[in-house]
Amino acid sequence: MELIYTGKTKDVFKLENELFLLKFKDDVTGENGVFDPGANTVGLTIDGAGLAGLKLTSFFYSKLNQLNVPTHYVEANFDEATMTVKPATVFGKGLEVICRFKAVGSFLRRYGAYATEGQDLDSFVEVTIKDDERLDPPISEDALAMLGILTHDEYAILKQRTIEISKFVAAELEKKGLTLYDIKLEFGRDAKTGEILLIDEISGGNMRAYQGDTYIEPLQLEKIMLAE
Repeated sequence: MELIYTGKTKDVFKLENELFLLKFKDDVTGENGVFDPGANTVGLTIDGAGLAGLKLTSFFYSKLNQLNVPTHYVEANFDEATMTVKPATVFGKGLEVICRFKAVGSFLRRYGAYATEGQDLDSFVEVTIKDDERLDPPISEDALAMLGILTHDEYAILKQRTIEISKFVAAELEKKGLTLYDIKLEFGRDAKTGEILLIDEISGGNMRAYQGDTYIEPLQLEKIMLAE
């Protein structure tokens, strides 16, 4: 295996069969030792977080593949905490797409003059550029198109799939008595066909879930969701 990229929460390796391998780490994003799925720095290390993230990611991706939602997921190896994926290229230098059902986190910090904490939001989608130096700034559809990062048509697909996938995840959480406040997704283009694919992970590390008014930590979320 050839190490291609060392990320905050995963390392990426190239396999001989043209597929790629994601190695999940126990590092999670946050600030000052507090977990935050929207942060652009590693805030803390949680023992077992990598495997928990992989198991939950595999759970969601397997269901999405069955529903014929385009993803890069092939299979997972829990013993090695790895996930095999199809090759995909990112938009520009990488985008993150957030779907918000409740006003919390950075949304509340920015729009607190108009929004109250926990206020209902109607599947609000926003896109941010992956740029640590500039603190992952939000970007509009027009700016994405003008800068050649993606087209208006691609943005429409991105937004539609974000809402559909996020509502699917929310429905799965609801089965366990949980409420999804927000979720961060990533998309790319299939390296062979150009089709827009869901990439990266779907785990407690990139969403905020609550049980009533109680926030559910990533490891606890995995336990609740995968309990028989």
